[in-house]
Amino acid sequence: MTGTMLTALYDGKCVICRSTCETLRALDWLRRIEFVDLHKDGASERCRHLSHERLMSEIHVLDAEGRIYAGFAGTRRMLREAPLGFPLWLLLQLPGTDALGQRVYRFIARHRYRINKLLGVELTDCADSSCQMLR
Repeated sequence: MTGTMLTALYDGKCVICRSTCETLRALDWLRRIEFVDLHKDGASERCRHLSHERLMSEIHVLDAEGRIYAGFAGTRRMLREAPLGFPLWLLLQLPGTDALGQRVYRFIARHRYRINKLLGVELTDCADSSCQMLR
């Protein structure tokens, strides 16, 4: 993909994750972010040194230099890259937003399948630990 500056590895079975990626895709009219569903063949190869379980625990964003931003930091990094997300990124630079953002992100990520269920989405293929948040 030409012009891609970031690659976002996300849980494509999660409604919240997919919705977040769709929103970021809409904000990224320059198409600088490539979104990769971890459940697609070979997706985990993008970040070989991290286990599939770790990748499933939160979004991982890779930049062109190979740096990895995980969880809230990854979401914030994508907002910085997306032209229409930049104003929100600026707000997330205010003092205290890092600690609060990480807490909120970790809570949602840890409980995302329960939240999905509350939203009416039942996942039948997550009986193993692949759909659990690492603690």
